[in-house]
Amino acid sequence: MIIYPAIDLIDGHAVRLLHGDFNHVTRYDSHPANRLAAFTAEGAEWIHVIDLDGAQAGEARQYALIGDMARAVDIKVQSGGGVRSEKDIEHLLEAGISRVVVGSLAVTDTDQVLKWLEQFGPEAIALALDVRYEDGLPVPALKGWTQSSGVDLWSVLERYPAGLLRHILITDVGRDGALTGLNQGLLSEAVRRRPELEIQASGGVADLDDLRAAKAIGCAGAITGRALYTGRFTVAEALRAVAG
Repeated sequence: MIIYPAIDLIDGHAVRLLHGDFNHVTRYDSHPANRLAAFTAEGAEWIHVIDLDGAQAGEARQYALIGDMARAVDIKVQSGGGVRSEKDIEHLLEAGISRVVVGSLAVTDTDQVLKWLEQFGPEAIALALDVRYEDGLPVPALKGWTQSSGVDLWSVLERYPAGLLRHILITDVGRDGALTGLNQGLLSEAVRRRPELEIQASGGVADLDDLRAAKAIGCAGAITGRALYTGRFTVAEALRAVAG
């Protein structure tokens, strides 16, 4: 299983949000490239970088900075935030990003995203499906997690045929940044419904047991941010926990 240390960017600073709320921001690094270098030194092979300015604005804003970060070290970068157009994807790929994360449009404009998957290939694009619970159902949130899509996660996944889509991130927004543990039930159901997908667990990772649980469920990866930033474990410890 791949461990994806997370770097979220606001105005060039590495930050973490609580429950996806832009009014609850904790700033960690004014030079996020240093954080990226540290993660790389500890053995990370992938990094998850999100442009929160872009996510909030609805257009990619910091791809130049993210590209500079990607070129500075020998690591693969998965990145998104505000991706709304073919040009956004091209800019990120040309900047050195290995995989582009598409969020809201995966729900609101499925036909366009399906065309991008055909055009750029399933390895170049990951869908970020960030959910809140409404009437007991996981419902993707839109526009930086500020709006409800009004359609449940399982219905969205049905729009994407096996073989065309490969990588998805599933985040329980209610747990994100809260160190309350992964939503194992949600992830287990996703793996059961779409076992062919490379599912990345996100939202709430608190300790190494969460990472072990994600692997046991069948997730292909896990994204972790605040637990690393607050010293609950290191990247090296995380990699050892899911090795073998």
